[in-house]
Amino acid sequence: MLKEIRPAIIVLVVLTLITGLAYPLAMTALAGVIFPKQAQGSLIERDGKVVGSALIGQEFKDDKYFHGRPSATTAPDPADSTKTVPAPYNAANSGGANLGPTSKALSDRVKEDVDKLRGENPSLPVPIDLVTTTASGLDPDISPEGALFQVPRVAKARNLPEDAVRKLVEQQIEGRLAGLLGEPRVNVLALNLALDQATK
Repeated sequence: MLKEIRPAIIVLVVLTLITGLAYPLAMTALAGVIFPKQAQGSLIERDGKVVGSALIGQEFKDDKYFHGRPSATTAPDPADSTKTVPAPYNAANSGGANLGPTSKALSDRVKEDVDKLRGENPSLPVPIDLVTTTASGLDPDISPEGALFQVPRVAKARNLPEDAVRKLVEQQIEGRLAGLLGEPRVNVLALNLALDQATK
């Protein structure tokens, strides 16, 4: 019996070492050589300090900044561990809200967000990405329409001409990957950093 079990145990140990240790370490090392910035989390630095990642959104509430998509991520309620509280862009708890199209809570939140945004810029239709969350709740990008929609609010808060802010948004638009994949987008953190830099 030991004669039959021994090869199975050896194969298990060898494959575990190869697929569970050697392969992941080799791929991590290779990624670090080929894509060093991405392998380190696509961190964005300003004045020698890490201010965020190009891959994870951040919450900006001040009117002088562009706002990202709503985030549905949550964290345990410190007062009652059986409940959760909103924790926007909480990378430790990535996930959607699981609210379906018939959810009254979702409908009420979207309506409230649309009404607020219409108050900011009544001349344009509200872009859908400014009122809907993504599956991960961490999306760092918005559509060019979402960024351009916010130009009047940001320009007014910073006492800048709208054309100057609009031009900055247009400079930050990233196209489709290889001209085919994805949609044009604007990274909110990169845009806000460029805006801060331009108004120094």
